[in-house]
Amino acid sequence: MNDADVIVVGAGPVGLMLAGELCLAGLHPLVLERRPQRRDIPKAGGVGGRILDVLRYRGMLERFEAASARPAPAPRFPFGGLHLDFSHLTDSPMAALPLAQPRLEHLLEDYATQRGAEIRRGHEVTGLRQDDDAITAEVHGQGGRYRLTAPYLVGCDGPRSRVRDLAGIPFPGTTYPEVNRVGQVTIPEPVTVLDNGDLDVRGGGRIQAGFTRTERGVFGLGARASETLFLYTSEDESTAYDDDAPMPLAELQDSITRVLGVHLPLGEPRRLSRFTFQARHAARYREGRVLLAGDAAHLFPATGVALNAGMLDAVNLAWKLGATVHGWAPPGLLDTYHRERHQAGARTLLHTQAQVALRRGLDPAADALRELFEEVVADEQPLRRMGALLAGSDIRYGGTGEHPLTGTFAPDLTLHTGQGTTSVARLMRPARPVLLDLAGRRDLREAARDWRPRVEIYTAKTGQPPADAILIRPDAHIAWSATGEDTDASTLPEALSGWFGAPS
Repeated sequence: MNDADVIVVGAGPVGLMLAGELCLAGLHPLVLERRPQRRDIPKAGGVGGRILDVLRYRGMLERFEAASARPAPAPRFPFGGLHLDFSHLTDSPMAALPLAQPRLEHLLEDYATQRGAEIRRGHEVTGLRQDDDAITAEVHGQGGRYRLTAPYLVGCDGPRSRVRDLAGIPFPGTTYPEVNRVGQVTIPEPVTVLDNGDLDVRGGGRIQAGFTRTERGVFGLGARASETLFLYTSEDESTAYDDDAPMPLAELQDSITRVLGVHLPLGEPRRLSRFTFQARHAARYREGRVLLAGDAAHLFPATGVALNAGMLDAVNLAWKLGATVHGWAPPGLLDTYHRERHQAGARTLLHTQAQVALRRGLDPAADALRELFEEVVADEQPLRRMGALLAGSDIRYGGTGEHPLTGTFAPDLTLHTGQGTTSVARLMRPARPVLLDLAGRRDLREAARDWRPRVEIYTAKTGQPPADAILIRPDAHIAWSATGEDTDASTLPEALSGWFGAPS
């Protein structure tokens, strides 16, 4: 008898997001975390991009916004030591929600445990063994050693993933020699924030907002008048640091002095963290009954994307594990997790490695590259394209058929049904497949009848319907779509079988 439906190793944001999604899929997940307590080091400062849409579709975003000190998204985002400025766009392709990682983890843990997930802290996986029926984990817990069995195990245990190593999954890539430090501090009395965001330091002169590049590294400054300073440094160092160890304020101040050559007084710290950059990608996200998500599967050499990508891994994987454990998954469904999210990881790796080239070059050619890049992204279309890259919203998954909507993220339409007004976002809260008939196509509803109640079927009207009907996966991506009365209703059962198994 199994101890859980899925064992999740790692109680960071990705593991906790996965646990909550697994509960929505009707499973009982067990989360193992080797640390005895939740970390209070805010390694990440918030979430952004496509995952914000997912959180809204799950009905969670308002809770996250209420916990954020600054829910309004900033119009500028860092990219390779430069900034992408979306302030002149009416609808920005990239948004972010500032939220310190400890607070984020607290919210995700509450969400998961309220839905039935079990979390054990101070329990470390030391061995794995799998066969045709289950996977067995050797665990060292607070009361000694024991074993757990489950149909599947997911490693969400970070860059040094023990699960990945035990499963024998290669993790090729590059480690860069730069050490990056991030701090959020109160504004001390000798420092004045000017209207344009620059700092006037009494006795020390003026420090420019944005990124300043010197021969010793890169300094970044963002400020909110009378509130806090957001500081960043990057320097090449040979010192080996433990990124999980707290960074003292003096270390950040010394780094600023080395890079800028001036002393910047700092107030009380609100956030301090240190990290190195790596570009690594697991050769595969699945090895039998073992799967990887988050930093265990990919590391990106830029800030602001890893957490979002990892949480999207979790959303893609959970419903497929649910279908597989419940027994209605079509052949190969679980393998689509590697295919779809490995593609997404490669796309994120592409733009973050491009950021390395922009950030690290120090010769005139690199200066020319940065100048030309800033010219290009001053135009709307390239700027939107870069914003979609940052957001992770340019990913199109595989689907059934060639309709332009197939594989894209379902738009949040306002829907008028016989029971009242609703929306796509509200329909997706239970994380169940949805067939949405927007044109009164009885033939399509009849074709899907045998998949009830596995697939929810709705008839609705909307202002400008993008299609006659769309079939939406639990992760809110469109599996099939149709437009025009000449659409053959026989293609819908093919899509339903291909994604949601044989008729019930």
